[in-house]
Amino acid sequence: MPTAVKAYLDLVSQACRAMLIFLKHNKIPHTVENIAIRKGEQHCCECVKLPVLEDNGFVLTESDAILKYLATAYNVPDHWYPKLPEKRARVDEYTAWNHTNTHINTSSIFDLGFFFFFIPVQVLLPCMGQPTNPENFEKVLADLDGTLDKLENMFLKNQPFLCGDDISLADLLAVCELMQVRTQSR
Repeated sequence: MPTAVKAYLDLVSQACRAMLIFLKHNKIPHTVENIAIRKGEQHCCECVKLPVLEDNGFVLTESDAILKYLATAYNVPDHWYPKLPEKRARVDEYTAWNHTNTHINTSSIFDLGFFFFFIPVQVLLPCMGQPTNPENFEKVLADLDGTLDKLENMFLKNQPFLCGDDISLADLLAVCELMQVRTQSR
């Protein structure tokens, strides 16, 4: 029986949710150590940043690197992270773009600094007796709208998934980022 990988996760994080979905969907043996960043629990171990993967003494951070490692090291269908260089490059293209576009523009709606960790601006500020800044909020929404337009016109085009005809790591990361807005707004 293969040794289970250990995943250190806080499911408030979209990157952690993507990792857990990938592990479960691909039936990669794993255990989960839940770490609540909002409670400072990451300081009790070497998990300064989540997610963290531990695989037989090999420790890796950064969701993009972790997902690519798992797709390469474990027997998962090729569509997740294709071996064909051109198809793999498309997945890499999106995952690089994701960090400075989808991720930034979805988390900007919530991020008021690490202390508040993804509490919606429009909810948090009035609760603190402070008005929201409509101009800033409108800019954040416009930036997100621009990102969604690029997702549709640069990546989806006339294909069912971001990088072609099959689901890939790019789609998993994108859906977790976009669902962050819906999940955290409730």
